[in-house]
Amino acid sequence: MHKDLQEVLISTEELSAGIEKLGEKISADYEGRCLTLVGVLKGSVFFLTDLARRVTSDVRLDFMMLSSYSGERSTGVVRILLDLKESIEGSDVLIVEDIVDSGLTMSYMLQNLGTRRPRSLEVCTLLDKPSRRRAEVPIKYTGFTIPDKFVVGYGLDYNGIYRNLPYVGVLKREIIEGNKTCR
Repeated sequence: MHKDLQEVLISTEELSAGIEKLGEKISADYEGRCLTLVGVLKGSVFFLTDLARRVTSDVRLDFMMLSSYSGERSTGVVRILLDLKESIEGSDVLIVEDIVDSGLTMSYMLQNLGTRRPRSLEVCTLLDKPSRRRAEVPIKYTGFTIPDKFVVGYGLDYNGIYRNLPYVGVLKREIIEGNKTCR
């Protein structure tokens, strides 16, 4: 375990097993159809990669980057930093997100992508933190429901670091209070 963590919340093995189950369910639901997986950068990269390899349907990948966070706090204002490269009109679209916390970013994304006339539009999140929800969002696929703890690893970061950890861990409070950065 990394020295800046107070605990490992979801182990590497648990992540793998959970993603395998999600892949099986998504494959069954989209059998015989082409599915567009929209990864939400940067946090979803590890999850999207592992999930895509477990989906047996034909998939294409695209990405968006949105921001509503500064450090550990949501600002409540969502900004699109990178938009999709391809049209999703008439496509089956699955948004792949690392964590749904307040729901504000995902709510905005669903509204935005919904105007682009996809055939279907669903959400798959690795982590769901419903206790922090400020906007209700329909999540079709959830890997793990977690408590209200600040988590890092497996794509999730704090000030741009810890994404590379192969598990999901809870960051020590003193690291957050010290506003640790990577320079």
